[in-house]
Amino acid sequence: MSPKVLKTEAEYEQALAIISSLLSAEDGTPEADALELWSKLVRDWEEEHYPIPLPDPVDAIVFRMEQQGLTRADLEPFLGGKSRVSEVLSRKRTLSLSMIRRLHRGLGIPAEVLLAEPGAALSECPVDDWSAFPLAEMYKRGWFEGLATSLGDLKERAEELLWPMLSAAGPLRPQAMLARQKVRAGSAADDCALWAWRARVVRRARDMNVAARDQGTLDRTFLTEVAHLSQLPDGARVAGHLLAANGICFVVEPHLPRTHIDGAALRVDGLPVIVALTLRHDRLDSFWFTLCHELAHLVLHLNKPEPAGFIDDLDAEQSNDLEAEADQAARDAMIPAAEWDDFVRGGVPARQAITDRARAWRVSPAVVAGRYQFEHDAYKLHRSLLGSGQVRRVFGCSGERG
Repeated sequence: MSPKVLKTEAEYEQALAIISSLLSAEDGTPEADALELWSKLVRDWEEEHYPIPLPDPVDAIVFRMEQQGLTRADLEPFLGGKSRVSEVLSRKRTLSLSMIRRLHRGLGIPAEVLLAEPGAALSECPVDDWSAFPLAEMYKRGWFEGLATSLGDLKERAEELLWPMLSAAGPLRPQAMLARQKVRAGSAADDCALWAWRARVVRRARDMNVAARDQGTLDRTFLTEVAHLSQLPDGARVAGHLLAANGICFVVEPHLPRTHIDGAALRVDGLPVIVALTLRHDRLDSFWFTLCHELAHLVLHLNKPEPAGFIDDLDAEQSNDLEAEADQAARDAMIPAAEWDDFVRGGVPARQAITDRARAWRVSPAVVAGRYQFEHDAYKLHRSLLGSGQVRRVFGCSGERG
């Protein structure tokens, strides 16, 4: 039989016989070359038809312990404590991805053995310390319902449960897409919480049945159309439908602790553009200005090649020209600039003057009162017009989050 890829058991047996006849071949001879070729053909056949099974992961751990003279106590840094070592070795607990990474790095046990999958490798994951994420708050909010049986389970399986959500949201680090998120004096940025919040928003957007559309046709007129919805009793809900009809995923997701997020406009591969609000301030004036601000990013900036997204803390000091442009576009969409200037020249407005102008501008009185308060540092003026407590209930949110 001439050398060829082996396809049948009979050809395999013939090849073994040929190899047997060539075993005494001397190096450098044609017979030695033939032996090498037939040996490779047989190896290929055996790897395909008689693969050597991987050892059981627990057996592999025990073998490595015997090799290196390790005790159960020596396994605690890799498995997470005395009780976890006992549960794993007695096969009462399966290995988590975090355990597998530590065992692979620390004891050199092949990843495919620990994963119990031939040829498998550990994926890249830049997170070393999952405790840096607000796991308790995320679990409390039901982000992993049906996936994690307890907070302890989530902490142990954080990479397995959280990393797919983070990586699918991209980019890997929130700094890569933050056009604005200025932290107040005396507070610290929580990048992990920002990343988690963004990932949650993207996951919810993926679950929405919103058809992608060309947002290049949206302009400042669209911003004004959205602002005019503020005069409706259910305008906040109607706005969500209008955005969806224009190919925009509208997500309301309360902010996580130490993030100070008001809203975001995001562009993620494979999804329509996303506009998200946190309702951190449960007032109508805040809702409509934040919504128009994020939509202004969409109209003015997000369809250009530079930014992948904006996450905004609208209580923070202005930090760049793009934010100033979005602020101005939001204000102009709700109230024409010249008419606003004329209005404020009349001095401190009475309540009736605010409601009359709001009707003429086709916006909520909260929009007018809130803007006057902000620009004139008059936060006690006509507070009853701001619509406090009237937004979260529309979206099923209760109380301040974080």
